[in-house]
Amino acid sequence: MLVATLSLGRWQLSRAAQKEALQAAIESQKTLPPLGQQDFLAMGQPGEAMHRLVHLRGLWLAPQTVYLDNRQMGGVPGFYVVTPFAIEGSQQTVMVQRGWIQRNFEDRTKLQPVQTPAGLVEIDARIEAPPSHLLELGKTPAPAAATVESPGASPIRQNLDLEVFKAESRLPLRTDVSLQQTGAASEGLHRDWPAPAFGIEKHYGYAFQWFGLAALVTILYVWFQIVAPFRRARRG
Repeated sequence: MLVATLSLGRWQLSRAAQKEALQAAIESQKTLPPLGQQDFLAMGQPGEAMHRLVHLRGLWLAPQTVYLDNRQMGGVPGFYVVTPFAIEGSQQTVMVQRGWIQRNFEDRTKLQPVQTPAGLVEIDARIEAPPSHLLELGKTPAPAAATVESPGASPIRQNLDLEVFKAESRLPLRTDVSLQQTGAASEGLHRDWPAPAFGIEKHYGYAFQWFGLAALVTILYVWFQIVAPFRRARRG
């Protein structure tokens, strides 16, 4: 029992160390100079560039904006606003998480206004994984993106599958990566993106519990196998 509890405690410490190293790597990526547009276009697998800043120039495809429901910022429920961005001088489009808007608590389907600049624009963003998926209680068909061809479709979704969206929208969309726009609040959007939750404190807590149990096992062993027999022998 002592060996098992000590081993589990050490394993939890190693898991905490791994996540601390991952967190440090992410912070290191954020300090690197921004990738240029040509470097981004030439990028293969995004693993080494994940969380790094990139500077792009292109067009917002505003009619195909998607609003991801049940996303929080600062503990307030709302929507992540995600818009395809067509990169200038290429056949490549990438989904950009532009920011967050608060939910209308009286009418869930009523969306706050978001300004989308027309024409060529320049954006600064971080390279991130595709938008995270939330638990869905029922598997329902995803609503089509609101486009010129389907103007009545709802842009609100619970989750966004980039492969499905690429097929729906028929855009030359990258599905292995998305961008998270950085900068101060603007265009009706907030950008206080939550930091990734690594749960490092949880591993230290579990390690403390396992080491505490190892200490208890040691104390009980010493008491029942050494102290108690010695006291009985003295009384006898």
